[in-house]
Amino acid sequence: MSDHKDESLMEKISEKIHDLKDGSSSSSSSDSDEDSKISAMKSKVFRLFGREKPVHNVFGGGKPADLLLWKDKKVSGGILGGVTIIWFLFEVLEYHLLTLVCHSLILTLAILFLWSNASTFVYKSPPKIPEVSLPEKPVMQIVSSLRIEINRCLAAIHDIASGKDLKKFLSVIAGLWFVSIISNCYNFLTLVYISLVLLFSVPVVYDKYEDKIDPLAEKAWIEIKKQYAVLDKKVLSKIPRSMKELKDKKKV
Repeated sequence: MSDHKDESLMEKISEKIHDLKDGSSSSSSSDSDEDSKISAMKSKVFRLFGREKPVHNVFGGGKPADLLLWKDKKVSGGILGGVTIIWFLFEVLEYHLLTLVCHSLILTLAILFLWSNASTFVYKSPPKIPEVSLPEKPVMQIVSSLRIEINRCLAAIHDIASGKDLKKFLSVIAGLWFVSIISNCYNFLTLVYISLVLLFSVPVVYDKYEDKIDPLAEKAWIEIKKQYAVLDKKVLSKIPRSMKELKDKKKV
């Protein structure tokens, strides 16, 4: 009789264990299903410029991204403040570059000269002026990178000027015309300053409020695509892609 009770008790325990296993497996499967649904939803979310990485990685990571996203507020604020001071000196006070360089060198050399001579009277050590020299390797790397980018620009100009793609030619002409209008309103230094201010403000604002900006950008992008489709149907599709096609149309 006791054996029968023990067997029934063991059966109940084994049934409960199986139920717990089934429940944990079903919960784990449901969790995996929820995770897959969440990842699918994230992949469907519109991101500005079609990015799939965080904003920090889009800017290459490292120190440049940290500066643009204000990870170190003192350094980023110092750079932006220094650029603002330079713009103020040249644009508001109408300082000239050569005059500013000469005055800065005069002030620096005068302070160092007086400090070096006054140190003997006040019994203090003279200032340690470091020897500054440009290292060869970084300079050659910068020159090499500039050479590659200049060659790319020259190749693109050659490709456009050769008449292979008329649409690209017209788009480049329109872009240059737009830049000429902007540059007519502002001088070069002001344009550079505005670009730097935007570079130090837009990424950090977008990184902070990307969940609110992306839906608005999605609506704007859909509207731009609609307008571009109308423009392509009425105008761009009728433009030949190359001068060869234009000649063929004339022959026909």
